[in-house]
Amino acid sequence: MNFVARKVGSWLSRYLSKENKKASIGIPPRMEAVRQCVRPGDVILVEGNTKFSTAIKYLTQSTWSHTTLYLGTITVKGKIYHDQYIEADVSKGIVHSNLTGLRGYHIRICRPIGLSESDIHLLRDYALTKLGGTYDLRNVFDLVRYLVPVIPFPAAHRKGLLAFGSGEPTKAICSTLVAEVFEYMHYPILPKVDARLRYRQRNHTLFTPRDFDVSPYFKIIKPTLEKGFDFHSFGWANKPT
Repeated sequence: MNFVARKVGSWLSRYLSKENKKASIGIPPRMEAVRQCVRPGDVILVEGNTKFSTAIKYLTQSTWSHTTLYLGTITVKGKIYHDQYIEADVSKGIVHSNLTGLRGYHIRICRPIGLSESDIHLLRDYALTKLGGTYDLRNVFDLVRYLVPVIPFPAAHRKGLLAFGSGEPTKAICSTLVAEVFEYMHYPILPKVDARLRYRQRNHTLFTPRDFDVSPYFKIIKPTLEKGFDFHSFGWANKPT
């Protein structure tokens, strides 16, 4: 049964990874501008254009469908890599990639505030221990519910559909991978507040890409503005003389 589930899940992941023709609503920033302002520890949200991305954006009612964590320069198996981020990819599992892999995508940089150099090293080292893990295909089966043309899901239950998962430590989806790293650091994303107004940590399996965007503990960084922006010199094609 597990073999059949893996085969079906693998087929579904390939199907959901196919691109949709519909363009994203955002404008991709220049990659050089991204390189100049991104820092290790930054969370990079991505507006994807696959069927999988469409499902996540619908269920979370958000622009963002994918979450990555920028690590900068890393050493893996004795080899040095620059400008790297880590992600849980539905087809490849947990891997590291160069920033050029985000070229052409609408992205948002969310920066955790107050991390020291030692915090960054700890964050990077823990994230690297996750390399080689697999994508949690249990969540792929959950997303199939969205693809079935039945009555739309109530808004209150959309997020829950992404929170089932297998719970196995070697498996993750994009947002839970990054949330687990910050959970390890005891850095807040969207903590729960109890009746006594005390903050309690949420389980990392309950986070979606949107949560990093709306978190009050992450600063939004826009590459097109970081190095200065002058609207007087904006390159309008139809600007009247």
